[in-house]
Amino acid sequence: MRLILASASPRRADLLREAGIDVEVHPADVDERVLAGEAPDAYVRRVAEAKARAISGRMPGRFVLAADTAVVVDDEILGKPASATDASRMLRLLSGRGHRVISGVSLMKDAASAADSRVEVTTVEFALLSQREIDWYVASGESIDKAGGYGIQGLAARFVTRIDGSYSNVVGLPMAVVYQMCTEAGLLLS
Repeated sequence: MRLILASASPRRADLLREAGIDVEVHPADVDERVLAGEAPDAYVRRVAEAKARAISGRMPGRFVLAADTAVVVDDEILGKPASATDASRMLRLLSGRGHRVISGVSLMKDAASAADSRVEVTTVEFALLSQREIDWYVASGESIDKAGGYGIQGLAARFVTRIDGSYSNVVGLPMAVVYQMCTEAGLLLS
């Protein structure tokens, strides 16, 4: 059975395909704004469940997987930058220190049923970045569509000095967690 991915992220689809999971992409359009006082783990879980539910309602009987990822520094949730200026601000916040990458993952078969939702946290440390390095990276265009303003699998790999946890989580989908969820749901992944 093909897994439905409720995400427009090409990185998530690539991670699934690279792991041998047959996937069909159907992006979900949900409100991804952070609610007042919402903790980062609750936020990513809520958004992942909303995405899964939105697509599951249109595809009864099919397994739908959704995810949402946020970068968190000083308890501030950094989503995708709104502009190059915002991306530069985010990279200055991350420079020379650690931050958390938190992903919520949700799997459901029916919009009326409960979702299997889990949260994965990875800690990433960045080298101290000069303004010139930040400007160069932002000018590359790579930061614009990524939580926290960077992609670990691309040019920003040169800035990462340490990672504690799932690398694929930082890319956007914690694959070991996804595999465990799919296995427990009885999905045949071959």
